Amino acid sequence: MDYTEYKKPEYYWNRELSWIGFNERVLSEAKDKNIPLFERLKFLSITASNLDEFFMIRVASLKDMVHAGYEKPDIAGMTPKEQLKAISQKTHELVDTQYRVYSRSLLPALKKVGLHIVGRHEDLTKEQAAYVDEYFEENVYPVLTPMAMDSSRPFPLIRNKTLNLGSLIKKKDSKKNKEELEFATVQVPSVLPRFVELPKGKEGERTLILLEEVIERNIGKLFLSYDVVCTHPYRIMRNADLSIDEDEAADLLKEIQKQLKKRQWGEVIRLEVEDGMDKRLLKILKTEFNIKDEDIFSINGPLDLTFLMKMYGLDGFEAYKTEKYIPQPVPALQNEDSIFANIRKGDILLHHPYQSFDPVVDFVRQAAKDPDVLAIKQTLYRVSGNSPIIAALAQAAENGKQVSVLVELKARFDEENNIVWAKMLEKAGCHVIYGLLGLKTHCKITLVVRREEMGIRRYVHLGTGNYNDSTAKQYTDCGLLTCREKIGQDATAVFNMLSGYSEPSTWNKLVVAPLWMRNRFLHLIAMEAEHARKGQKAHIIAKMNSLCDRDVIAALYAAAAAGVKIDLIVRGICCLKTGIPGISENITVRSIVGNFLEHARIFYFYSNGQEEIYMGSADWMPRNLDKRVEIIFPVEDERLKEELMHILEIQLADNVKAHQMQPDGTYVKPDKRGKTLICAQDYFCQEAIERAKKPAAPLDGRVFIPAEPVE
Repeated sequence: MDYTEYKKPEYYWNRELSWIGFNERVLSEAKDKNIPLFERLKFLSITASNLDEFFMIRVASLKDMVHAGYEKPDIAGMTPKEQLKAISQKTHELVDTQYRVYSRSLLPALKKVGLHIVGRHEDLTKEQAAYVDEYFEENVYPVLTPMAMDSSRPFPLIRNKTLNLGSLIKKKDSKKNKEELEFATVQVPSVLPRFVELPKGKEGERTLILLEEVIERNIGKLFLSYDVVCTHPYRIMRNADLSIDEDEAADLLKEIQKQLKKRQWGEVIRLEVEDGMDKRLLKILKTEFNIKDEDIFSINGPLDLTFLMKMYGLDGFEAYKTEKYIPQPVPALQNEDSIFANIRKGDILLHHPYQSFDPVVDFVRQAAKDPDVLAIKQTLYRVSGNSPIIAALAQAAENGKQVSVLVELKARFDEENNIVWAKMLEKAGCHVIYGLLGLKTHCKITLVVRREEMGIRRYVHLGTGNYNDSTAKQYTDCGLLTCREKIGQDATAVFNMLSGYSEPSTWNKLVVAPLWMRNRFLHLIAMEAEHARKGQKAHIIAKMNSLCDRDVIAALYAAAAAGVKIDLIVRGICCLKTGIPGISENITVRSIVGNFLEHARIFYFYSNGQEEIYMGSADWMPRNLDKRVEIIFPVEDERLKEELMHILEIQLADNVKAHQMQPDGTYVKPDKRGKTLICAQDYFCQEAIERAKKPAAPLDGRVFIPAEPVE
């Protein structure tokens, strides 16, 4: 179908500005005084971490386009230059807001609960100053490496994302004029804690001072023959987008290792400096980093707010944190049977982190030990630091089973980690695959081949999130355990495609990108539009991380214009506009930002009463549909379809953590006055606890567990 009329640039939001809007929603949680104080610190830290990655990848990519003379506009009609200009304005505003929240709201609130953060080392008491100086001598001084720049020493390499102190110094006996100042710098060592706790005062108040303030106070001890004229912290962000020509890379493993080192040398795309930095010092940094004014951020407060995540871990402030949730057992597995016996009884839905990730680990562990298991095949995108799944796969290979593992080396910022795992698995005897040329393998699938009385049976786990037992406690994801024959056949075909490049001509149940998924989604959306045109009920609910594919958005516009009711739950980027007269008035968009990071992808189509539900690893983004190996899979068990509809309904009813998109692109929280409060994440926590107590109880007859109505 031709959707040309729905592809006008004015019908789309720019992807990068939409992402900044998402980070503003995260920041709004840091502002919210109804949230426990230390949780607000955590949200502010997340906004800083998000912004770092945004600059290193997205802004860096746009700068590369500008350097290359690329001027093609995006779906919203903006050229790379126009996008960079708009991004600069919006990110400066965002950073200003971050530091207002930190200085005016969080610092005073922390002081009230007995935690004081020293802003400047000059504010220390005599006793505190003595403690800080001693701490510097014993713990910090031996680690520091001061570096100077003069005619014989070039400007040193300043590493990506590191915090540094820049100084202007001059020789003590020098009679030279002030123009002859020299530049020196020292990296604030990341191997030491970012903050130092001082001895408690008389009234028991706890006091912290940041490490850069400790070093700045003692900076003269690093340059004994010099007078220090000024010292200010600064931090740079470099282009960290890896570019690898896989056709030319004889050994992808070595090429990625080589490229990782280059991240430290990439173009500087952002410079953070202390507000009020000496102009002479700033001029040196600008020149050496070759950076423009619009890429410089003058900051009134401590640079790099990600230290707040470490501060969140301080003991003694549990009253100001949300009580830690413990993932619950899966009711279908609360018995003495093996995991394979339980899967044979029927498909099992997993809902993390409300339910434990242990069944996924146990699935691989039991397969590794089971004498009847012949083969295990799995895709790994991001795994945890001490992954039990990696250990189980290695054990399986040592037990003589055929183990094939696809390790995605190009998983951004996890490349180094994945190289280590790949080598370890190979050493254990696993067959390690590095994926298809030019494509990231992002799908989450595990296949266990088992010999049974009736012959060979295939057990499959399919998921929306990574095989990472650590992030599974923080990200909301869904998984399916099944031994349906047709899904098992498809799973085999997936691994044959990944290892042997054999594309199947047809699939039984799975929908795989990059060759088949886009058309399948467009077909499903078009069918809903067709039902609506016939006057039949038509409804689409789609939950994902990001929505920015123009073809999919145009198809949604056409469906909405035909009368399809469309409810979208999109955590992050959303380039679709709501409320366009005659086009998107039937579309709602909501973003849920809570204690857990919403990560599941669930797609529902009413399908003229035949209700189809899919889950999978793909967002509606060009990269997922065209440049990655992705899988979406149907959920066919009627009980599980009901479960997933329940999940979607509760999320659509959320009026505590949901933000609703307005026609002008802003997001607002729903009006709660007089309404029962529904926080989807809290609801699912409570429900998982109740269901774990009564694993055999039926799933119907659910009731809300609401908070009190807001007056």
